[in-house]
Amino acid sequence: MEKYSKILLRFSALFAVLGAFIGSHMAGAGSLAFKTVHAHILVVGWLTLFAWAVYYKIFTPARTIIATLHVWTAIIGAIGLTAGMWLYYVRPFALADGLVTVFFIVGGSILLLSFVLFGLLTFMKTEDEV
Repeated sequence: MEKYSKILLRFSALFAVLGAFIGSHMAGAGSLAFKTVHAHILVVGWLTLFAWAVYYKIFTPARTIIATLHVWTAIIGAIGLTAGMWLYYVRPFALADGLVTVFFIVGGSILLLSFVLFGLLTFMKTEDEV
């Protein structure tokens, strides 16, 4: 599970840099236009992915398929939710409202699935347990 820890940690770092950049941009511009996106990038992208990286560093889940699904739904969901949120609230492109809403909902739903899978993992035996 070392690889899961490392990949989550790397994505966490990318979200941290992006969140810090958006925060500094908002401070410099004197605008809170990105506040919701900024907060979710830091909480979901940086903090949550980092916490899950630590989990995989400490524990080795016995059911690797669930762990694999968890890691990839976490990454895809974090990107999908925050990108969808950015498209929904900031409206940088002239995309159809329905498309933007669906993108936002699908990203959030994938992330929700990731949280459910993580919850399952915490109740399952790990490889070091008898």
